Amino acid sequence: MTKGETSELWYKDGLKFTCSGCGDCCTGAPGFVWVDQSEMQAIADSLSMPLEDFEDQYTRKIGARRSLKEFSNGDCVFFDNETRHCEVYSSRPHQCKTWPFWDSNLRTPEDWKRTCEECPGSGTGKLHQLVEIEDRRKTVKI
Repeated sequence: MTKGETSELWYKDGLKFTCSGCGDCCTGAPGFVWVDQSEMQAIADSLSMPLEDFEDQYTRKIGARRSLKEFSNGDCVFFDNETRHCEVYSSRPHQCKTWPFWDSNLRTPEDWKRTCEECPGSGTGKLHQLVEIEDRRKTVKI
């Protein structure tokens, strides 16, 4: 995207987001948390387990890709419902690190409004500048 194109984005003046730590982004309806080889290796290392064992125990194959498994209620396999925290937070996947700055949340002001209604940290707190938002948005396409 060129400088001219980025200045036309509806969120060109930035967006506010500060994680509230509620854990809602890790729970709820079933979905996918896509992980690549390097992300799986990082999480496996943080759990002190071989990559192959990690893949077997914590991921599922969807076509040619891998996603983290979920509990039957849709919660991420690494979400601790008692503490409301991620058990692999320091090595969490890029998809988790880039929330809420995903294409699906940034297409229109209405999409962002919906995100703010679902996520208590979206629309509040720290103002993130366009460059940071775009860096995160381009990291993972969701």
